[in-house]
Amino acid sequence: MAQQAYATETDNGGSGPERRTPGLRRLWDRLTRGWRGDRRIWRRGVVLAVFALLLALVMMARSHIPNVVGNLGSLIETFLPWLGLAVPVLLLLALVRRSATALVAVLLPAVVWLNLFGGLLFDRTGPGGDLTVATHNVNAGNPDPSGTARDVAASGADVLALEELKASAVPTYERALAPTYKYHAVVGTVGLWSKYPLSDVAAVDIRLGWERAMRATVTAPGAQVAVYVAHLPSVRVKLEAGFTARQRDRSADALGSAIAREPLENVVLLGDLNGTMNDRALNAVTSQMRSTQGAAGSGFGFSWPAAFPMARIDQIMVKGAEPESSWSLPRTASDHLPIAARVKLATPGD
Repeated sequence: MAQQAYATETDNGGSGPERRTPGLRRLWDRLTRGWRGDRRIWRRGVVLAVFALLLALVMMARSHIPNVVGNLGSLIETFLPWLGLAVPVLLLLALVRRSATALVAVLLPAVVWLNLFGGLLFDRTGPGGDLTVATHNVNAGNPDPSGTARDVAASGADVLALEELKASAVPTYERALAPTYKYHAVVGTVGLWSKYPLSDVAAVDIRLGWERAMRATVTAPGAQVAVYVAHLPSVRVKLEAGFTARQRDRSADALGSAIAREPLENVVLLGDLNGTMNDRALNAVTSQMRSTQGAAGSGFGFSWPAAFPMARIDQIMVKGAEPESSWSLPRTASDHLPIAARVKLATPGD
C-alpha cells in the first residue's frame, strides 16, 4: 500500500524523485535508456571515433596538407568552415549507435572548430569609423549594369571598387554612378569610384599580361589612403587536375609584393581575390593585412555564389587603418554579393 500511495503522489505532481529531476536530465535519461548496464558502449562506434579524430586532424593540420596534388590543401582551406557540419552528423550517429567512445571522440573536432571559427558566431561590429568602403564583382555578363550600379551606390560607400568590368559596360556604370561619385578611374577590368579626390592612379602588375589590378591615392578627410583594387585569376575544381590555382597564386604573390612596398600608412585592399583568408596561397597578402570581416563583422560573410554563398572570396582588407564594422550588401544581378566595411583611419600623430 505504501508503494502504491507513493506512486500516486508522484503521478499527481508530488515531490518524488521524478518531480525533482531537471528537464535536461530527463531528456538525457531517455536518450541513454538503453545504454545503462550495456558494457559494449565503449567497444561500439570505433569507426565513428576514427572519423571524428581524422576530422579534427584535418582541421588542426590543414597547413601541412600538401598542394602538390591538385592543390588539395588550398581546396580544404577554402571551404574549411563547412567541415563543421560533420560534427552534428557524427554526434547523431554516435547517439544512434549508442557509442560512448564515439561521443567522446566527437568532442575533439567540435572544440577545434569552435577554436577556429567560434568568434565569427558573435557580432563584432562597432559604431565608429571614418571611411565607408565597398567592393563588388559585377560579373562581365551582368544583364543589368545600371541597376547594379544604383544598388551599390545606395550602400552609402565613400569609396567603391568594381571588378570584372566589361569594356562596353563601363560607360553605363559611369553614368549611373556619376550622381554619387565625383571622382573615378578605370584600369583594365577594374575601377574605383570615390566621393573624395583621386590621385596617383596606376595599374598594378600582377603577372597576368593584362590589367586586373590598380592603385590610387584617396584624399579622405584627415588622411591619405592607398586603395588597391584587384581581381585575381579564377580557380577551378577539375576531376583530372583538382583545385587549379597556379596563376591565381602567382598573382597573389605579386599583389602582396606591391602592397609591401606601399609608403602610405593607411592601406585598403578591395576586390575579388578568388580565395579565402584561410587559403595559404594568399599568404603574401593576408600576412600583412587584416580582414574587416574577421575583425569587425558578423558571421562568416560568405560572398559567392550569390544564390547560395559558400565562401568569402571577395575581400576588404586593411593595413594601418582599423576595421570598425563589416557587412554584406543585398544581392544584385551579379553572381557575387557586394560587401562593405567602415574603417577608422590612422592620422598623423596617432
